[in-house]
Parts: sequence; C-alpha cells; structure tokens
Amino acid sequence: MQNRITELFNIEYPLIQAGMIWNSGWRLASAVANAGGLGLLGAGSMYPEVLREHILKCKKATDKPFGVNVPMLYPDIEKIIDIIIEEDVKIVFTSAGNPKTYTSKLKENGITVVHVVSSVKFALKAQEAGVDAVVAEGFEAGGHNGREETTTFTLIPMVKEQLEIPLIAAGGIATGRGMLAAMVLGAEGVQVGSRFVASEEASSHQAFKQLVVDAKEGDTHLTLKELAPVRMLKNKFFESVMQLYTTNPTKEDLIKHLGRARAKRGMFEGDLEEGELEIGQIAGLIHDIKPAAVIVKDIISEFESAKKEVTNL
Repeated sequence: MQNRITELFNIEYPLIQAGMIWNSGWRLASAVANAGGLGLLGAGSMYPEVLREHILKCKKATDKPFGVNVPMLYPDIEKIIDIIIEEDVKIVFTSAGNPKTYTSKLKENGITVVHVVSSVKFALKAQEAGVDAVVAEGFEAGGHNGREETTTFTLIPMVKEQLEIPLIAAGGIATGRGMLAAMVLGAEGVQVGSRFVASEEASSHQAFKQLVVDAKEGDTHLTLKELAPVRMLKNKFFESVMQLYTTNPTKEDLIKHLGRARAKRGMFEGDLEEGELEIGQIAGLIHDIKPAAVIVKDIISEFESAKKEVTNL
C-alpha cells in the first residue's frame, strides 16, 4: 500500500496514530510504529524533559519511524522544539498555531513537518508555509477542534480540490471502511485518534478507556467555543458547563470554571465525574480495548476487504 504518505514517512501503511494529550506516550507510539503505521508522541501533556524521556524510550522500543505532535500553544514550545531537534526526531506534526513559526527551523534540521488544520483556508496557509503534508481534521474529531465545524466528509474533498501536497484525513475515522471512504474522497492517508485511546498501550486511565468503549452515539458534544472548542463525553463536569451557559457567562467565568489540569484529571487520573473527557464522535463505534498492533491489523484488513467490495459494485 505505497503512496506519497508512506514514502514521506517511510512506513508500511498510510495510517497515523494521533498525538493525543494524556493518551499518546512512548508505549503507544512505538507499538503503532512496530505494526507498520506512524506513531506520534503527544507533547501537549508533557513537560520538556518528560518528552525527552518518552523520545528516548520510544527509540529503544522501535527502530521504525515515529514522530511528535506539538500543539503550538504550549507554553514551553521553544524548549520542546529544541529537544526534538537535539534528539534527532525526524517527523513533527504541529497544530493549534501558525505553521510559519517553526516550519523553516524544523525543515532546516532535516525534519518532515505536517500541520493539522480544520479548513481549506488554513490548509493553503500551511502549504504556503512549506509543510510537507497537511492533516485536515473534521468536526467529528475529539479534543480541541476547529471553529468552522466542517465535517470530515465535506472537508476532505474541499481541501483536496486546492491542495498540491499530500493530504491526511482525520476526524471520525476508526475503521478500515472509514479509512477507505476518506481515501476515496481524496486523502492519501488517515490519522486515527479515538480508536487508539481504547488500546492497551494508551497512557490514559483504564476507567476512561472503558467509558469510551461504553459510549453511544450522541454521548459527545463540542463546547467551550469561546476558549478553544473541545469535544468531550457528557459527564457531571460537562453538565456544569451547560448550566453555566444559562447565566450568559463571560470568557473569564468559563476560564475560572474550567480551572487547571481538567483534562489530566479526567483522562489520565480517571476522574469520570469532574474531569474533561476528550473523545470523538466515533467512540460510539468502538466496542473493545485491544493491543495497538491488533487495531492496526484490523483497520488494514477491513480496508482491503472493503476495497474489494467496492470494486465489485
């Protein structure tokens, strides 16, 4: 299954495991890499020296390519970038910021750069900034999301129509059939997040993983748009946010209510009531917790089967 994405990253399958905060440590990234995909470390929930530790452990666990996802709103972004360069990481996915800021510096150090966007406008800006590929992420995705609320099924062909560099689809993809659908629409690879949350190697709390497995259609919602839109599972904290909205809160009111480390509390520490539980709409299609290698194998197997079915139509 060779194309521009597999060639760009030197991987077997055009399947990327998203670098999700509190979920994507070295165990998950190396497991996906060893299975033929591209694993990403989620730097957004790591102090700089913790990231260095995960990079070193990932190198010991796999001789395959892996990368780091860097949310550009991270307070210690300069230190994070320097560590990535020092440790000779070859692939970086940037998000939540201007791709012009670090793309040149990263590429000057021999690093392949991919930027995550939620609209055609920002996909073209990323291409102009010199990135090697773009992840176009639809409204279905978990965690922090674009303000445009464009769904993956609509976004991918719109971006493909104007983009020249390789395109990776994200948002609402957890199966081989979803992967095939995205590639039919113009993507050359897919980035999968929520499905890998429910993996044995994900660094998130077991209670959170089980809640993802138990989730049904309609159990997630996008909120806190005044701060940074985030899709999360409905729980006691979510309901308290909805109640706060009935009082016409200011941005400062929302910030105070959110508090600090809310996502860590929920996803990493397992507080299912007061934590922020970030996950995508596709959680309703995730029914078990499996080793990451099995997830990769299942997705690719279903992709090949679905492709044959489509050929026979």
